[in-house]
Amino acid sequence: MIEFHSVHKAYHVAGRAIPALQPTDLHIARGEVFGIIGHSGAGKSTLLRLINRLEEPSGGRIEVDGLDTTALDTDGLRRFRQRVGMIFQHFNLLSSKTVAANVALPLKLAGELSRRDIDQRVAALLARVGLQDHADKYPAQLSGGQKQRVGIARALATEPQILLCDEATSALDPQTTAQVLQLLAEINRELGLTIVLITHEMDVIRRVCDRVAVMDAGQIVEQGPVAEVFLHPQHATTQRFVLESEHVDENEQRDDFAHVAGRILRLTFQGEATYAPLLGTVARDTGVDYSILAGRIDRIKDTPYGQLTLALTGGDLDAAIARFEAADVHLEVLR
Repeated sequence: MIEFHSVHKAYHVAGRAIPALQPTDLHIARGEVFGIIGHSGAGKSTLLRLINRLEEPSGGRIEVDGLDTTALDTDGLRRFRQRVGMIFQHFNLLSSKTVAANVALPLKLAGELSRRDIDQRVAALLARVGLQDHADKYPAQLSGGQKQRVGIARALATEPQILLCDEATSALDPQTTAQVLQLLAEINRELGLTIVLITHEMDVIRRVCDRVAVMDAGQIVEQGPVAEVFLHPQHATTQRFVLESEHVDENEQRDDFAHVAGRILRLTFQGEATYAPLLGTVARDTGVDYSILAGRIDRIKDTPYGQLTLALTGGDLDAAIARFEAADVHLEVLR
């Protein structure tokens, strides 16, 4: 659905070119939820805004559904943007207009529907986001989560093929974030929209995305399926994000493990293997004792996973490791 071919962007400040995005190739499939994660200044907002040309590329080519958007004139760009909805971090609602009027605004600007048809579509959109009883309220009367739901309804008004989410949950509390992410997942599933979202929170990626790109200093440093990137991070930036999401201090963890006796392993389970009684079985059959040093059981989107860091002592350690390797788990020997 979205392809970047050597796309780059630099801003010109005081006669100097400041690079924001290094030459980038990127492919986002139709109907997937694609996450872009990075710290402030990594270039993720620039990349997102290049998709609908809110930012102009300094070079390269961008194709959306086979259309070269970098070659569009003003009229072509206006028509193209009707196919791309956008949700903003701070909602960007018009305070002087009601909820219904905010959602209707893109339809009125497009000028293609009658007033009756606009009213019907607005009512359907507000029902989809659970705000059918708030149509006549003003943004100041809404909670943060309700404002973002209005933003989502407005973004869907022109029936776009692509939904861009610019830090759409970072201004929300954890419970409201979970509700908004669930709504986005439902929209993706029911409407088949391609969703591209940027965030600095790994938990947002884990909950809703199919694939993820990790950005640092204007470059994509790692990308792939969320489970692979989240459970087996390769780049230092990705590893930091994973540790931050688990509230783990890497230096403290290393110091803690230095005083632990035995062989230290990390086991990663996915799907039904997450719930298999593997540890007890291996311990009984090989005579090893184990201590759980760290662990988590959770979900990546709809897939359950578990990751345990163990210290093994006594018994037949090599046989235990062989049993783990033969099972449906990913094994890393840490020491």
